[in-house]
Amino acid sequence: MQAKESVIETPRLELHHIAGDRLIDLFEKRDDVFALQGEPFTNPLRVLIDFQGPLAWRVPQVKEDSSVNKWFVRWIVLKERSEVIGSTSFHGAPDSDGMIEIGLGIESEYQNQGYAKEALLGMWRWALTFPEVKTLRYTVSPENLPSIAVIKYFGFNFMGQQMDEIDGPEDICEMDRESFLQRWGSN
Repeated sequence: MQAKESVIETPRLELHHIAGDRLIDLFEKRDDVFALQGEPFTNPLRVLIDFQGPLAWRVPQVKEDSSVNKWFVRWIVLKERSEVIGSTSFHGAPDSDGMIEIGLGIESEYQNQGYAKEALLGMWRWALTFPEVKTLRYTVSPENLPSIAVIKYFGFNFMGQQMDEIDGPEDICEMDRESFLQRWGSN
């Protein structure tokens, strides 16, 4: 069992890290019995079970180097219901330039209620407690208008476009550490 990362708290959410052994089990068995063992919340929407999203990319990375898992998958738990409503994960540890990219998914019945913004803010503030993180990155399909609205809300800069081999064209949006902290603070 790996050490448990601290829970990131926001006003309405708790972002619970999934330990490496639990992450691997969740992916390989496609159930959350072990992943939720002893946790103070439930997963009635089957987040990361029916649609495993980032697990196909994160699990091989964790198997290769378990130390990178601290950057990876967290359940997004709605405090008032103690239920998982989504997940979020950085794509990896900060690169050699200090850039870190994030991904996020909120279940449809909880979308358009500000939970994505709240979860992202919590994750980014947490990441910036590590001095090696210099740039925050968010990539989004040019057709994903809700995600574009979220990233515009935060004031990220459009840096160009890339072709993702799975998702197709993506807009690259970034904000440097100092600009983020000046605009959004650290807590």
